[in-house]
Amino acid sequence: MPELPEVEVVRRGLERWVAGRVVDHVDVLHPRAVRRHPAGAADFAARLKGHRIGVARRRGKYLWLPLADTDQSVLGHLGMSGQLLVQPESAPDEKHLRIRLRFQDDAATELRFVDQRTFGGLSLHDNTPDGLPDVIAHIARDPLDELFDDAAFFTALRLRRTTVKRALLDQSLISGVGNIYADEALWRAKLHYERPTSTLTRPKSAELLGHVRDVMNAALAAGGTSFDSLYVNVNGESGYFDRSLDAYGREGEPCRRCGTPMRRRPWMNRSSYFCPRCQRAPRTAS
Repeated sequence: MPELPEVEVVRRGLERWVAGRVVDHVDVLHPRAVRRHPAGAADFAARLKGHRIGVARRRGKYLWLPLADTDQSVLGHLGMSGQLLVQPESAPDEKHLRIRLRFQDDAATELRFVDQRTFGGLSLHDNTPDGLPDVIAHIARDPLDELFDDAAFFTALRLRRTTVKRALLDQSLISGVGNIYADEALWRAKLHYERPTSTLTRPKSAELLGHVRDVMNAALAAGGTSFDSLYVNVNGESGYFDRSLDAYGREGEPCRRCGTPMRRRPWMNRSSYFCPRCQRAPRTAS
């Protein structure tokens, strides 16, 4: 699933090309693409028709389009291969096109949801008083949110009996951080992924948060991280931050700090990449 920088790149594209437009027609071309909308495809299409799209919003890895004249939003779940593309109406349909939104204007472009693996989709939800779709109300603020509480994050780290990478991936504690950017921030902070959170000092916690923010901002500037053609922005362009990764995917390559070969270890059905010299394993892992 794309992480915060990739989703933010898509959000910015939607803000530019979709905000303020009124939905004229919705085609649902595959029922799985609206499976999170219990009332079904016809109801989803009917409820969107005639509504104006507001400014796209994001919390962590979650992206949604508010309907400006209602208390509801269209939540976009990109899954592993979902793409939200702004395409000319005359462009040929993509092989894995699942949903098409056309608008009541002369822009001659439409919004397409394309998803090869059909793990993602769009769904309509009521908003909370804070303007979030109700199904993601439990998701914590992300580290680029100006209202993110650094002190509360440190307190939560100290109280939880877990390890630092598990904490970074806990979306109820801090949202938007996935496997790639967790490994990158931990490498920069010289922290092993199995370091118990209870051993982190306040300065070390602040340093780690700073690295999380730095690596995400750097990824944003590069358009996100693309390892294949499945993650693209709304114009179909890939990001190139993968060229700047210091840890993730670099097994066997020299650490950029000390030259020691980087290692990979299986971790929670994923992989963790780290430098065995710069990121010493704790004596007793939690």
